[in-house]
Amino acid sequence: MAPSTAAPSTPAPGTAPSTKHSARGARVLPPGPKLSLFQRAVYWPGRDMLGFITKLARTYGDLVTYRIGGETIFLVSDPHHIKEILVTHNRTFTKSRGLERTKRLLGNGLLTSEGATHLRQRRLMQPAFHRERIVGYGQTMVTYADRARRAWTDGATLDVAQEMMRLTLSIAGKTLFDVDVEKQAEEVGRAMNDVMESFWTTMLPFVDLLERMPIPKLRRAKAARRRLDKIIYGMIAERRASGRDHGDLLSMLLNAQDEENVDDDGGRMTDKQVRDEAMTILLAGHETTANALTWTWYLISQSPDVEAKLHEEIDRVLQGRLPGVADLPALPFVEKVVTEAMRLYPPAWIVGRRAIAEFPIGDYVAPPRTIMIMSPYILHRDPRYFSDPERFNPDRWAPELKATLPQFAYFPFGGGPRRCIGESFAWMELVLVVSTIAQQWTLGLVPGHPVEPQPVVTLRTKHGMKMTLEKRHTN
Repeated sequence: MAPSTAAPSTPAPGTAPSTKHSARGARVLPPGPKLSLFQRAVYWPGRDMLGFITKLARTYGDLVTYRIGGETIFLVSDPHHIKEILVTHNRTFTKSRGLERTKRLLGNGLLTSEGATHLRQRRLMQPAFHRERIVGYGQTMVTYADRARRAWTDGATLDVAQEMMRLTLSIAGKTLFDVDVEKQAEEVGRAMNDVMESFWTTMLPFVDLLERMPIPKLRRAKAARRRLDKIIYGMIAERRASGRDHGDLLSMLLNAQDEENVDDDGGRMTDKQVRDEAMTILLAGHETTANALTWTWYLISQSPDVEAKLHEEIDRVLQGRLPGVADLPALPFVEKVVTEAMRLYPPAWIVGRRAIAEFPIGDYVAPPRTIMIMSPYILHRDPRYFSDPERFNPDRWAPELKATLPQFAYFPFGGGPRRCIGESFAWMELVLVVSTIAQQWTLGLVPGHPVEPQPVVTLRTKHGMKMTLEKRHTN
């Protein structure tokens, strides 16, 4: 299905990559746009980043280069090259500028840490994501989804984006901390909005200096980080004081021990480390899942045939009862719907890495410190891998497609050693929540409501998602 791609000239393991130069001795770079001095000085594509990178890929090909914000950028849109970066030669790269700036919120957690620290923390946290442990959270997911749907009123209009944020935060709070955070959901939501609104501003050079200035957007973001810290540290302190193992992720973080690195703290995480990991899992986890659910409801509302098939499967399998983990294999179309929604609107819409040294890629060489940008949003809409790519078609996910699709033509959860540790948790939550809500409700987009993706840390909806509720009457 996909065109064959010649393997890039990459160095053998343990050897330094050779440098390719033109006949005049200048480094060879991929083609790219000619940006003005002003455009190169600031992160101006933030106004329409999805349109900007999509146009670059369609105009210049699978390897594009440009300079912006003082950085050399390679936009990589070939699955083979992406595998080289994320998997084969992952040690040749470190986190990108975007992750460096994300550290302001998440600290040195699993998403932002590097090297030995990242390996140690992932090893400490891995037991929390064993399948047996995750399966135990299925009932919590369904319970909270059922609670949400019971609170809805036939004919009411609500912002589904906010509702899904509240729901996934409640699920994450219960499974992570064994506490009900619904009362704090609104405060967390406001804080997250303030942080997200400042994302492109934090990508500007000299942001540390800018934060000292009375810039409202940055001041709100800083205050929001303090509010989130207060919530997380409060939960940690309460659990430390009780000393009881609740069997949740927070308990596993507090009790996790790295036997290979036992030091003064016995190999256990400090409060700061627990805070960073908890913040990463709570916010990154609930944020991405909420976005995936919001886009799923939007796409279903625009596809009556898909909606009818979805309802038929749910009604036939569940027979009016709530879903459970044991039902997941019997709900393949629900999974296809979610899979297709994340193809069109991947919550993690961009992945970035920074080259430590020169790195040969295809017919070119990336200079040291080059930022490699890889976008699932671009790959997922590439007609070489998906026929009629702009169409929402869950049935495309037949075994034949999965068998022929290149590994990184579809990668909503990243890849390599930094692949999302909560991927199986997210898949289960998405299928169970969609099944629970769609069992009783049909959600219709309010006529005239603007639908526009907002690419910040995650792929949000810029104007929310106003939808009208219609109660389903099933036998």
